[in-house]
Amino acid sequence: MAKAKIQYTCTECGGISSKWAGKCPACGQWNTLVETLVESAPANRFSGNRQGLAQTAPVLSLSDIDAIDVPRFHSGIGEFDRVLGGGLVPGGVVLIGGDPGIGKSTLLLQALVNLASSKNVLYVSGEESGSQVALRAKRLGLTAANLQLQAEIQLEKILGTLSEHKPEVAVIDSIQTLYSDALTSAPGSVAQVRECAAQLTRFAKQSGTTIIMVGHVTKEGALAGPRVLEHIVDTVLYFEGDTHSSFRLIRAFKNRFGAVNELGVFAMTEKGLKGVSNPSALFLSQHERQIAGSCVMATLEGMRPLLVEIQALVDTSPTPNARRLSVGLEQNRLAMLLAVMHRHANIAAYDQDVFINAVGGVRISEPAADLAVLLAIHSSLRNKPLPRGLVVFGEVGLAGEIRPAPRGQDRLREAVKLGFSIALIPKSNAPKQPFEGLTVIGVERIDEAFDRIREL
Repeated sequence: MAKAKIQYTCTECGGISSKWAGKCPACGQWNTLVETLVESAPANRFSGNRQGLAQTAPVLSLSDIDAIDVPRFHSGIGEFDRVLGGGLVPGGVVLIGGDPGIGKSTLLLQALVNLASSKNVLYVSGEESGSQVALRAKRLGLTAANLQLQAEIQLEKILGTLSEHKPEVAVIDSIQTLYSDALTSAPGSVAQVRECAAQLTRFAKQSGTTIIMVGHVTKEGALAGPRVLEHIVDTVLYFEGDTHSSFRLIRAFKNRFGAVNELGVFAMTEKGLKGVSNPSALFLSQHERQIAGSCVMATLEGMRPLLVEIQALVDTSPTPNARRLSVGLEQNRLAMLLAVMHRHANIAAYDQDVFINAVGGVRISEPAADLAVLLAIHSSLRNKPLPRGLVVFGEVGLAGEIRPAPRGQDRLREAVKLGFSIALIPKSNAPKQPFEGLTVIGVERIDEAFDRIREL
């Protein structure tokens, strides 16, 4: 068998070099040349002969194509199916990443054991031996009699096993441990990760096998390897949360078969990961009495409304440059909100250290958290608790206006379900029909919101 030709491609400009160099000869960037495989072209590809060209594919009108719902099958773990958009899709490729020890392998082993009772499944372990995987299954109390296991890291052998056994679901744990004989670079390199992921994705699309790949993350929390890895696959899931906490969050950042930014909540137990039916209870602290600097907001994670407690601590800064620290919320937006509070509500905090935290380790990216953040800061600054049973949401603009948030009715229903009695929301989100047991207060500006809070 002839040895495959190798070339080096720049990740910045796409320039090609026959030899590796520390500096790209095309754009001048350092350490950007990565090893790639050269595909041999057919002999008659550029001969100019019409007979050597491929036949053209048929062109159809979009209206003539039947829109068929994608069939799904459930993994047996409700929260995992929710994040996937309703279940696994035949031929789909899922990439799941997270910090070491957060529960990626545990969750996938549980899902495969559930699927093994009715489907042909395969677990490919590149990081652990077969005895280690069996020991984990025994520790979790899983009956894995029908689960097929292969401990292998060579891509060609794995593809051969997949072609022979034809599993309906296969887990690759992990993509960074695989290597292909066609490349000379070490496992985990950019070229190996990209080539192995592309070959597995191609097999999944041709055979209809659902492939779930586990990916390592960098110290910044992003998936290790080339960015193209996330573009190849159909679904990208991230594990969130502290490894020292008993709760885990899975968020969908890309999903071709469902909604993005969907959130699944799990509790880590001795028997593995268990789905949490009422996740709002995780993000609400249980205080015996009301405390200053605490505000409950209604947020949306995908299609699910959640109630999250926002905590603020405002203290006199001992240094000329006051600190602004935010955990679970965007830090740049915190500085903007403090400026809006000073300009439009005449409440200054330029000489105060301001710390913001979203309870439970959840990350809130939507701007509807603005009003809750400002009310928590205002409460801590005055050292006066907010009224009991208060829930808020709303986006704050630079002009001091409070803008509406999407799906306000769903947020209010979640608050009523958990026993909240007062809702301070944008006036545009005020419901036409009142909710039983819930007093809704609509406000249009940030100074009006502070005045209504003082009256309560």
